[in-house]
This record gives sequence, C-alpha cells and structure tokens, in this order.
Amino acid sequence: MAVIVALSAFVMTLVGGWTAQRVTDRRHLVLGLAGGLMLGVVGLDLLPEALEAAGGEVHGVPAALLLFVAGFLAAHIMEHLLARRQAAHGAEEGASGGRAPEVGLTAASAMVGHSLMDGMAIGAAFQIGGGMGTAVALAVIAHDFADGFNTYTITRLYGNARRKALMMLFADAAAPVVGAASTLLFTIPEQLLGCYLGFFGGVLLYLAAAEILPEAHHEHPARSTLLCTVAGVAFIWLVVGIAG
Repeated sequence: MAVIVALSAFVMTLVGGWTAQRVTDRRHLVLGLAGGLMLGVVGLDLLPEALEAAGGEVHGVPAALLLFVAGFLAAHIMEHLLARRQAAHGAEEGASGGRAPEVGLTAASAMVGHSLMDGMAIGAAFQIGGGMGTAVALAVIAHDFADGFNTYTITRLYGNARRKALMMLFADAAAPVVGAASTLLFTIPEQLLGCYLGFFGGVLLYLAAAEILPEAHHEHPARSTLLCTVAGVAFIWLVVGIAG
C-alpha cells in the first residue's frame, strides 16, 4: 500500500518540475516562488520535525539546531570552494552568472535525499496504521509539487543543462517510491532522521536566502516577485496545517 501511495508523490513531483519549465519567460517569478516554497519547507516543516525527532541537547543547544547551523555553513563553504576552483580553471561568467554548476547538482541531490526520506516516512507511517499512513502520505504528496519545482529550478539556476535538470527531476520523483519500498526491509532510527532533517534544512535555507531570492529580485525587483515568495510560504503553511 505504501509503495502504491508513493507513486502519487512521483506524479506530483513531475508536475512541479513541468510547471517550473513552462514559466521560464517569467524567471523572476519562478525564483521568487521557489524561494518562498523553500523557506516554508524549512521553517514550517523540516525544522519542527527535526527538533521533535532528533531530541537531546549538545552543550545546552538542541542537536537539530546545531546541525541546522552546520548545514547552512557547509553550503556556504562548499559554494565558495567550488567557485574558487572554477575561477582557477579559467571559467568565465556565462548563463550561470559565475555560479558553479556542481552546487546546483549537490543541492538537487540533497532534495532527492529528502524525497527518499519522505518515502520512508510514508512506509513507516503505514506500519503504524492506515490512518497515520494516509495523513503522512497526503502531506508528502502535497509538498512534493514544491520539491519537483525546486529541484528543476535549482539545477538550472546554477547553469546546468536542461538534460541534467530533467535527470535530477526524475531521480527526485522516483525517490519516494524507493524510500517507501525500502521500509519493507528496514527503518531508519528516528533520532538519525531528525539530525538529517536539521542539516538539510540549513542547506536549503542558505540556498533560498543567499542565492535564489537575491537572484529573483536582482533584475526584477517587482511587487509580483515578492507576492510569489509570500505565496510560496503560505502554500507550505496550508499543506502543513492540513496534514496536522
């Protein structure tokens, strides 16, 4: 049952990626919406889950928050190291605006990892009971639209070819199905899952705040772009509220 439900997440992820492709003539609106979706996912979904699941404190600070900060710093350091390496090889600024394509692929890979965890969450919830499984599945299916949208947008934003963006999109779409199927064999300890979510949340926040939103407002500092960002956050809030 969990695998069958995860197939709906597969479809919803592809719909999100397709939407991101179709509105390329309004790139600033796409980026504004993507930034809002990512901000909403981090603040309203990932971080609360991480704090609840990770438990424990390290020197007076919740472990999930420490890993959240570590994820933010890791993304910041990685981007600068890759950018310096790119400059050392004589890369010139082009369509990617001087960004290292590897950063986009790494971020998209993290999205795939998150979707894999989503699938495992569906499987684990169905092991508890049908009602719990349905509630978790609805939440995952709803926000997988945002996952697909963000996976394609992030990959393309950093100058990767459309072929690579589609490859990462399909990997992200398949991940929940694989994750759900894996729960037939084993489960991830809740504390480890919480730590992962905290770290991943930090990475996403960096990409949203330091890259995607500034890019969205760079050439088109329009009110419509800001409204798209707010709409993205509101959408995730609605999804979290319905799931709760």
